[in-house]
Amino acid sequence: MNVVTSRPAAPEPSAAAARAARPAPGTSVAPQPRLDPADPPVEVEPTTGAPVDAVPRRVPVRQPRWQRRGAPAGGDTGWAPIEKVHWDGTPLRDEPRRRTGRTRTRREPARPTHPPDPPAGLAALLTLSLLAAFFAWVSAGPFWLAVGHSTGGTVMITECVGGGLTQRCRGIFLADGDRFQAHGVRVSGVPAGRTATGSTLPARMTGPQGSTAYADTGPGRHLRWLLGLALVAGCAAAIPRWTGATRLADERQRRWAVGLALAGPLLITVGFLAAAW
Repeated sequence: MNVVTSRPAAPEPSAAAARAARPAPGTSVAPQPRLDPADPPVEVEPTTGAPVDAVPRRVPVRQPRWQRRGAPAGGDTGWAPIEKVHWDGTPLRDEPRRRTGRTRTRREPARPTHPPDPPAGLAALLTLSLLAAFFAWVSAGPFWLAVGHSTGGTVMITECVGGGLTQRCRGIFLADGDRFQAHGVRVSGVPAGRTATGSTLPARMTGPQGSTAYADTGPGRHLRWLLGLALVAGCAAAIPRWTGATRLADERQRRWAVGLALAGPLLITVGFLAAAW
């Protein structure tokens, strides 16, 4: 009678033992055990864990569409070794070498941290303040006309000299409804063909106390006050720069100096607007 004896089953390895038996990343994997002693050992690829024979050795290189169209049929298929391409088929390229030496940088001139001399700062303050006052004066009247504060009427030319930008004309302004009459007022915006003595033009004035009658029409009446106030703002921004207010060492003093420099042209403009009302 034959007695069949069963071989005791091998105990299952624990999780810690399995992790210890797992190879470290980047190390080669030992050949796997053979099921049949007659079979040759199977070499495993360390990255994917698949047999080496199953991993492709050459892959297609990713090429532009125009290059694929121009390739001859039956010619080179563009396959490259797997070590020379990325995972998406893009060929590897040599990285540009980095410069190890020091690169020359352009040195900017150092700005002075101390204010300019008092005479130079005072001269800049006076010059810019006078320019701001002039631009505010020539812009006050056109500004009130643009916002609707004006009186319409007719002006009669009595005298015109010069031409173009140097043209100077004077006349007599008669308001609509005979509300008031102004003699010897300066006439602005007279056309070149209407400068003869006795010519009449429609014009506007800010009021009986005004000294200028404006005969401008179209965009020109807005260009006068827009350009003038923009130049006033430019003078206000240049005053703290050229007087040295922005280069004071103390922060509190610098703020007060810049604020006063900006407030000067603003107060001048408000004064001329009040006078032209």
